[in-house]
Amino acid sequence: MAQNDSRNDQIRFLNPPTVDVRKKKYCRFKRAGIKYVDYKDPEFLKKFLNEQGKILPRRITGTSLKFQRKVAVAVKRARSLALLPFVTDLLK
Repeated sequence: MAQNDSRNDQIRFLNPPTVDVRKKKYCRFKRAGIKYVDYKDPEFLKKFLNEQGKILPRRITGTSLKFQRKVAVAVKRARSLALLPFVTDLLK
C-alpha cells in the first residue's frame, strides 16, 4: 500500500490538463449604457442577425433578456419598413 501511494504522488503529465477558459459574455447594451434600440439603424441591427437574416439567440450574443426583446422588436420593425430583408443568402 505504501508503494502505491508514493507512485500516485509521482504521476506527472507531459501536457498539463486543459481547462476551458471561456470569455465572459456580457450585454453590450448595459456596458455601453444604451437604453433605446433604434430600428432605423440597420447596420447596428445586422450584428444581431446571421447570414440568412435570422435573429441570433441571446446565448450566442450574450445580450440580456430585456434588450434581446428590444432587439427582436427593432429587427421586426426594420424588416417591415424594408430596412432589413426578411430572408437572404448572404447578408454579411
